[in-house]
Amino acid sequence: MDQKGFRRGSFQSATSDEDMLEIAGASMEFSMADDDPPLDREMGGFSLYNGGGMNGTSTMMDFLEEPLPGVGTYEDFNTIDWVREKSRDRDRHREITNRSKESTWALLHSVSDAFSGWLLMLLIGLLAGSLAGLIDISAHWMTDLKEGVCLAGFWFNHEHCCWKSNTTFTDRDKCPEWKSWSQLILGHGEGAFAYILNYFMYVIWALMFSLLAVLLVKGFAPYACGSGIPEIKTILSGFIIRGYLGKWTLVIKTITLVLAVSSGLSLGKEGPLVHVACCCGNILCHLFTKYRKNEAKRREVLSAAAAAGVSVAFGAPIGGVLFSLEEVSYYFPLKTLWRSFFAALVAAFTLRSINPFGNSRLVLFYVEFHMPWHLLELVPFILLGIFGGLWGAFFIRSNIAWCRRRKTTRLGKYPVLEVIVVTAITAILAFPNEYTRMSTSELISELFNDCGILDSSKLCEYVNDFNSTKGDDLPDRAAGPGVYTAMWQLALALIMKIFITIFTFGMKVPSGLFIPSMAVGAIAGRLLGVAVEQLAFYHHDWAIFSGWCSPGADCITPGLYAMVGAAACLGGVTRMTVSLVVIMFELTGGLEYIVPLMAAAMTSKWVADAIGREGIYDAHIRLNGYPFLEAKEEFSHKTRAMDVMRPRKSDPPLTVITQDTMTVEDVETIVTSTTYSGYPVVVSRTSQRLVGFVLRRDLIISIENARKKQDGIVSTSIICFTDYCPPLPPSSPSVLKLRSILDLSPFTVTDETPMEIVVDIFRKLGLRQCLVTHNGKLLGIITKKDVLKHIAQMANQDPDSILFN
Repeated sequence: MDQKGFRRGSFQSATSDEDMLEIAGASMEFSMADDDPPLDREMGGFSLYNGGGMNGTSTMMDFLEEPLPGVGTYEDFNTIDWVREKSRDRDRHREITNRSKESTWALLHSVSDAFSGWLLMLLIGLLAGSLAGLIDISAHWMTDLKEGVCLAGFWFNHEHCCWKSNTTFTDRDKCPEWKSWSQLILGHGEGAFAYILNYFMYVIWALMFSLLAVLLVKGFAPYACGSGIPEIKTILSGFIIRGYLGKWTLVIKTITLVLAVSSGLSLGKEGPLVHVACCCGNILCHLFTKYRKNEAKRREVLSAAAAAGVSVAFGAPIGGVLFSLEEVSYYFPLKTLWRSFFAALVAAFTLRSINPFGNSRLVLFYVEFHMPWHLLELVPFILLGIFGGLWGAFFIRSNIAWCRRRKTTRLGKYPVLEVIVVTAITAILAFPNEYTRMSTSELISELFNDCGILDSSKLCEYVNDFNSTKGDDLPDRAAGPGVYTAMWQLALALIMKIFITIFTFGMKVPSGLFIPSMAVGAIAGRLLGVAVEQLAFYHHDWAIFSGWCSPGADCITPGLYAMVGAAACLGGVTRMTVSLVVIMFELTGGLEYIVPLMAAAMTSKWVADAIGREGIYDAHIRLNGYPFLEAKEEFSHKTRAMDVMRPRKSDPPLTVITQDTMTVEDVETIVTSTTYSGYPVVVSRTSQRLVGFVLRRDLIISIENARKKQDGIVSTSIICFTDYCPPLPPSSPSVLKLRSILDLSPFTVTDETPMEIVVDIFRKLGLRQCLVTHNGKLLGIITKKDVLKHIAQMANQDPDSILFN
């Protein structure tokens, strides 16, 4: 809807998303505005303003004909007005289009304005891809640093150090250039003392990395902790958290993400990479006026940046776009879809050019399978889906319970100690088991791997019968002692990962959940895959195997089971479906495995939804009390707008501003004695006929500016919100016209409107508030917080739990 009440260019946003707005000389000492409805209070408060001024002639002045800095912007922890922002952008676009017909310069300006969005996507893709490459290379090197150092150059990780070595393929990890800490300090790497020394150095490095990470987060950027996806979902829904996507957050998150991953904690870098990419998008938005001054347009850019973040996290550009659409975005028009695709493409191309892993792949665990799957294998795939759903529901409940305990007890006061303790426990338990000692990405790569002739991993130590080998494909073989040892170690690793991840996610370090969830599923899948493989080998004459798994054939691929298990567990935790399948498909490059992935993803979602409806990100949004209206849930209760609106019958009457009878002092008294974010404007207190809605912040800035910069504006000056103000005596002070800050078309509903329609309006239009009328007269107001409280009450939850603290 085109809102004619907004003057073109009269609304400007802050120049930075991390600095609070500063108006020259303006007093911003009002208490933090909230979205509660304005109710009359005792008006005994004193005026905050000291503006004097002489009584002038009764000339009417509209001081907002010119754009006024700060008008139309938002306080921290407030919700943006989507309708107003879109209206402003349409006005701006219409003005540029009209001017483009007047001169060549204006035409060039119009073209550059249209191209600026694509240029911004290019810059976001380049920056996000570069930072992801830097994080991958640094984390790989620092992870290996816990076990040893390269003599050829300390900046080489283990793999790169041994590239130029003359060792055999089977001994490629034991090159003379790479020295473990015991070899470096003691001169030899064998024996109990060498093992203890390596153990000690591993734990010490892990503690150093995690300590440095938590101290940097605590000291410089508290917003850099966690995964960031719950907050980004909330920001994309219109909430403002200043500094969350700022410069310091980007710098500290990039550094501490490397440290946290390198410390060996059970966390991943994929979720935080979405936060890093969104920081890039927000910072680069300030280069373009169109995005800097419009919060709704900026959120379109952040949706595309989230797609670029997933693109570089998994090397899956299409999966990134679908992830942004399915999981994080609140408003996703077709134009944003195209730009997200372009940003994800550029980011993936940039990361591919950097080639952080040296294998021409974008992720460490890229894998290709060649053997087809059989229809009967859908049974174990669905079993993996059930396991993924159960694990997801168990993890969400346990993690939320632990995070709630952290918030409500003394535990939350010692974030550094918590990180140190969890790191110490993780490192002490991880070192003896080679599958927990290695980085989680390397573990997933090992589990996804399809055993070949040259593989020296314990997972591939089968009893070989080379007479039946056909080319590169090895037949199903009997498991050797190495496989059985690996199975026990993986079972222990599975138990450790399941429980340690509960306590790790949510600590005050950057922590993603994608990789730990995939690791749990991949271990379970590999265990099941090897079990089915051995069952088929020893019992190929059974009816279920006889038709398709003859002796000497390669029927079962355990690595495929690991991949399906990873998808199932990730789906159970996040409740992703379409984007998850596409991400896993892009990881493997095999179209024929889409059906197993779809079966596992849907099964895990159904099972997890049967136990609890919320995914991990929605659960953390609710835990933190962010004002987020979930679009996926339906409101089915039979309540009406009059049941939810404020004021209630026992409350004082609604605080309103009249259109042309209140003085500057009257309005200042209302503003200082209440903390509400806006006020309805009516014809008069007796008629209560609605004229419009004015925001508290706009009133403060406009009155302060008029007092300081215009003569004749005093406490007794009449404020007029209409085009034509009533005649006043000649000796009266100047009239202050503020029509340009008045929203003349606020959304209204009648008192009999069903709440399911009101909730739909709030979701689909992104409203901050909605006025309630009866026969055209103003009755009350419904804010977004009122809607959230009402939904919580209907679900038998504490309504105060949704208030952001």
